[in-house]
Amino acid sequence: MTSALNRPGLGILFICIGIFAISLNDMLIKLLSGGYPLHQMVFTRSAIGLVFTFGFVFAEGGLGLLKTSTPWLHLLRGLLVVLSNMTYFCALAVLPLGQATAMFFVAPLMITLLSIPILGEKVGPLRIGAVVVGLIGVIVMQEPWKADLSVSRLVLSLPVIAAAFYALMQVLTRRLGMTTRASALAVYIQGTFLIVSSVFFLVAGDGRFAEGVENESLIFLLRAWSWPAPNDWLIFLGLGLCSGVVGYCLSAAYRLADAATIAPFEYIGLPLAILWGWMIFGEWPVPATWAGCVLIIGAGIFVFLREQAKAQPAPGRRSRWGRR
Repeated sequence: MTSALNRPGLGILFICIGIFAISLNDMLIKLLSGGYPLHQMVFTRSAIGLVFTFGFVFAEGGLGLLKTSTPWLHLLRGLLVVLSNMTYFCALAVLPLGQATAMFFVAPLMITLLSIPILGEKVGPLRIGAVVVGLIGVIVMQEPWKADLSVSRLVLSLPVIAAAFYALMQVLTRRLGMTTRASALAVYIQGTFLIVSSVFFLVAGDGRFAEGVENESLIFLLRAWSWPAPNDWLIFLGLGLCSGVVGYCLSAAYRLADAATIAPFEYIGLPLAILWGWMIFGEWPVPATWAGCVLIIGAGIFVFLREQAKAQPAPGRRSRWGRR
């Protein structure tokens, strides 16, 4: 790995900016979820976001950056992020923002685990144990002891499924980032979103598949397209701006630093989600959600600290690069 692709400080800065934009994006989508279908919001934000993203492309070197010798891997990466968004936002339409975000934040632990077979990164038994603790946190938030949940178990599992798709996507980003600039990675994702949402419009844009459906998540996915109200256009513009920032910053972060180093910083999105949920929607996490948050965040912080400790030479031993 070259030094240009091993800049953890810059990678951490990009992930923090990207996660803040994600928290705004999630809040705005939940705000609009009662009146518009998911694929309409995805199409609109991606079309607007693509304009901003091409600005990043020209800033980094021009359209020549879009040439690639691995188009199928980029397509796979784009489909993974589409699947992650689809499953997560279907849950977000029904679940409190803080709870959905908390369960999704098992993703950094999954990234740590997947970095072993895909990237060849070394992860010891203590960090694997932390992943298990994080998964226990997810189970606690699912409240398996309760039989009268307000939503189905399937809906509760959607953020975890989304996290698995997201983790695969980000590990693949690290591999593709060796040869592809962050702006190009973002363009490929925005383009995939546009294609998939366009197909949804052609197949289900008239809302015929939503007729007779009672599940709120499916209604959000299959509702008919409608022309945005004047007051909502500013929100759609905000979605597009967030989309452009997220696509670039996350691609840049995982391109510039090891996945196991970057992933724990995604946890700043959890207090932001709780803040937006409380301020905008009047939601406050239940005790089981708080307990699960403690387990997941605690496991993530342990993974990060362990990673930092492993990166330091042991006391009393010489570094292979020179003096102690």
